[in-house]
Amino acid sequence: MNVLSLFDGISCGRIALDRAGIKVNNYFASEIDANAIKIAQHNWPNTIQLGDIVNIKSENLPKIDLVTAGSPC
Repeated sequence: MNVLSLFDGISCGRIALDRAGIKVNNYFASEIDANAIKIAQHNWPNTIQLGDIVNIKSENLPKIDLVTAGSPC
């Protein structure tokens, strides 16, 4: 499953998916807070950080199976 997490924070969406036993092939995260990104990368080093949501281009992503969002931060 390819997941796109907008306003990802510390990747709480990834915690939920892991606890639910859902296999994630690619986890794409849109986050701009450096501290949140650092925590997410420590816990899930394979997370693909995309940066600011305004710069994401859907044509640069594979088919996304699940979109999650944590706005407002």
